[in-house]
Amino acid sequence: MPPEFQYLYKLVRSRLGKYFEPGQQEQEPEMPALYDWQLPVAHFIRQHELDNMEATLLLIALAPHLQPDLFDAAIESRLKGSGDFPKIGGVRGKNFRGFLPTGQTALFLLGGDQWQSRAHVQQFFWSDHLFGRKKVLWLEEMPAGEPAMSGRIIMSQDYIDTFTYGKPVPPHFSMSFPAKMVTTDLTWNDLIINDELREQINELLDWVKYNDRLMQAWGMQSRLRKGYRSLFYGPPGTGKTFTAGLLGKYTGKDVYKIDLSMVVSKYIGETEKNLELLFARAEDKGWILFFDEADALFGKRTNVRDAHDKYANQEVSYLLQRIEDYNGLIILATNMKNNIDDAFIRRFNSILKFPFPEASERAAIWKNAFPRNAVFQKQPLQESALGNGKGWGDAINVPDIVKKYELSGGSIMNIIHYASLKAVEKLDRYRDIDNTPAHGNGTQGELLRIYLTDILDGIRKEMIKEGKPFSA
Repeated sequence: MPPEFQYLYKLVRSRLGKYFEPGQQEQEPEMPALYDWQLPVAHFIRQHELDNMEATLLLIALAPHLQPDLFDAAIESRLKGSGDFPKIGGVRGKNFRGFLPTGQTALFLLGGDQWQSRAHVQQFFWSDHLFGRKKVLWLEEMPAGEPAMSGRIIMSQDYIDTFTYGKPVPPHFSMSFPAKMVTTDLTWNDLIINDELREQINELLDWVKYNDRLMQAWGMQSRLRKGYRSLFYGPPGTGKTFTAGLLGKYTGKDVYKIDLSMVVSKYIGETEKNLELLFARAEDKGWILFFDEADALFGKRTNVRDAHDKYANQEVSYLLQRIEDYNGLIILATNMKNNIDDAFIRRFNSILKFPFPEASERAAIWKNAFPRNAVFQKQPLQESALGNGKGWGDAINVPDIVKKYELSGGSIMNIIHYASLKAVEKLDRYRDIDNTPAHGNGTQGELLRIYLTDILDGIRKEMIKEGKPFSA
């Protein structure tokens, strides 16, 4: 058992000893020095300069998760068949069979019978205390008429992980956290955009890298708004999600894309509740929150014609306040800037337009995105010609030929995927006909012949999908 939990065990026995073995007068244990603690919770205690009572409360809340039998072992060693002891509080869980501490447990162990000490301990659960502000721990809400201190002490799972492993464990996608991490193996060189947009993205990078230093070293917390809000707008496939992933990759921040289908609810008040769980989980972790198709949540308020309009407007008002309070980077992405409520527009620190790529940018996207060892040719020769040693024809500059088609980066990637698959299929089909030996599965230098005819076929499919005319 770590020395900090040995201390808590002795403290429980000591407090109970005063009631069940008053003649022995067991000496109250001394809290071990923080440098002797084995759990990372000691770093949090030093960082925030917590006193011994606050540090002990953290141990009380942590014990059921890390040392589940601690309370039962300490209590049973003292009760010795004396039955229940209401003064120490505690409840049993639905699945957990052990002792779960309540606010009354904290009062008994930290305050004893001293009313001033007990009143001081109660303040640890107030919303303005560090534990409440940072959502470290709180008391379970009790039914009306029951004492508030009889509620279970609940510690945030993120802080349980931080106090145990030294950092939060990445959350699982669930109803309580409807978001998935955005990652990418690509680099800034793969993002083909104009110079103006790249400069604006660099400003975002500067905020993520340097804002904490500005706030802490130069004391700007009270003068500047916490957090940063940015709007990405532009047609689909122009790099909005990709940019968010790159921002996280190059700043060491986790980027979470919110699944709005799991956030928005038809039931009154449920959307706000879902969002509050999300924001509370993300608070103080430096996560970048990415709301794609954000107009589903952040759309314009309407005139109130019925109860639905009234509550829809309340959702928007709640969001306005909540994104103001979040102390990290929030990115809203939409295809149509005009769909976002004007009140949000005024609160954005930056608005980035992701335009349709110009012809030169489209050519660069085409050039960069094809597989390595790819060569371009107009069309495959007749199979009879291949067997006669007539070769494969001359290479052509496909990116320069197809840059005239007005396509987004996302659409171009769809076409490249289609044409490359067709090339792999033809590679297998023609290998036995051609007189050149195979070099494996494309991993050791084998050329992948990509044909203009397949690329044009892919372009035709994409443009028909987007309702645009196509001519080769």
